[in-house]
Amino acid sequence: MSAWRLEILRLTRTKRWAALVGVYVAFGVLGPLTARYIKEILSRVGTSDGTVITVPDPTPADGMIQFVSNAAQIGTLVVVIVAAGALAFDAIPEMGVFLRTRVSPAWKILVPRLVVSFAAAAGAFVLGTGVAWYETWALLGPPAAGPVLAGAGLGVVFLAFVVALTAAVAQRARSVLGTVMTSLIVLVAMPVLGLAPAFSRWLPTALANALADLPAGGTMHNYWPALGVAVVATVALVGAAFAWSDRREA
Repeated sequence: MSAWRLEILRLTRTKRWAALVGVYVAFGVLGPLTARYIKEILSRVGTSDGTVITVPDPTPADGMIQFVSNAAQIGTLVVVIVAAGALAFDAIPEMGVFLRTRVSPAWKILVPRLVVSFAAAAGAFVLGTGVAWYETWALLGPPAAGPVLAGAGLGVVFLAFVVALTAAVAQRARSVLGTVMTSLIVLVAMPVLGLAPAFSRWLPTALANALADLPAGGTMHNYWPALGVAVVATVALVGAAFAWSDRREA
């Protein structure tokens, strides 16, 4: 059995694909629903001092905003967990020895796991985006196609960066939990740095918000720096993962 088929079977038979698809599709359904009925929901929420909560009428962009506000956080967490489980193959010493004694060099073990993890994450995200787009169209009106497609493309690039980061961390960490925690710390630290205006446009994490921002009137001009950094960082992280996996074998 080839390494590619083995990795695909591992992803499907363990139902890890269902976690990815379930999260993005669920938020794809709930996001536009929340945007459409938030005004009615809040109007029924009473306050002790009689304060009236007013909410503006929802727009098509609000459906994508609600989708991204949840999917960008929970979805990324699930992507890191699934990718870590595939890429930290040395976490179980017996498995690491088994694989390394049959496949050499070690990057040949990583490539199928890296590609399949990214494909699963990107496919789930695109599917969730399609569900959110359709439901937004049905409930709130059609968002402009160009901004939605551009935002989805930037979101896929962000997921490539996330999987590459997880792959690099997995070659240095000693466990799946360590890989998950370290990767999340890096991803959480980036938005903190983004609070400084000088850094915000250059951070790959900025791409995660593009699907919400572009349909609401944002421009691609704001995302070119982050896109460039994300592409370069992804390539560098994949290279580091390959180098560190071979060094760990030695």
